[in-house]
Amino acid sequence: MMMMMMMTMIFRILLLINLISCVSGTFVVYVTQTSYQAEENHNITLEWTFTTKPDTSSNSLYIYCELFTEHLVLFRLHDGVEVSESQDQQFSGRVQFDKDVLREGRIRLHLSRLRTEDSGLYLCEVKTDYGFSSDRCRLSVTAVHQPESKRLTLSGPHPRSWGQIILYFLLILTLSAAVLVVKPQLCAAFSFCISSLTRKKNKY
Repeated sequence: MMMMMMMTMIFRILLLINLISCVSGTFVVYVTQTSYQAEENHNITLEWTFTTKPDTSSNSLYIYCELFTEHLVLFRLHDGVEVSESQDQQFSGRVQFDKDVLREGRIRLHLSRLRTEDSGLYLCEVKTDYGFSSDRCRLSVTAVHQPESKRLTLSGPHPRSWGQIILYFLLILTLSAAVLVVKPQLCAAFSFCISSLTRKKNKY
């Protein structure tokens, strides 16, 4: 009986906490998609949402997003102004921030020309005058493999090497023809030398 009363009390306390948080408008950040998959050299959009208030300005926002597994800065917004200087070199020139949707409580980052090293866990933290929260998502970038037909084409003889092969073949044919033409003359000269030596030997 005592255990039942304690469980009931705990349940009521938790329910009260939940109601208070709903009434007071707790600040939360949610990732719209927990996992992303893409191929290298493609583009992708990472997106988070956060609780907004009608009487607050985006100038009071602080946003910090990073590749958490490598501690590389993806994006940073301070007092409503993008701080591109703090962005890591790996993402330089590849991140586009959609400022128009910020008023709606959405953080949308377009990451272009994906690389395999972009894979990992991404964390986005948001701080406002009325709260602080964060959420994470995972990105997996796979390498693009060339089709088998392209591989065979690339590994085959180069057009320049085909020209060299034909040149060598013609050269061999020319040398063979020259040998056939000169061979009777060489044989005759060789026979003459042998006969001359034989005559001198018989003479002595």
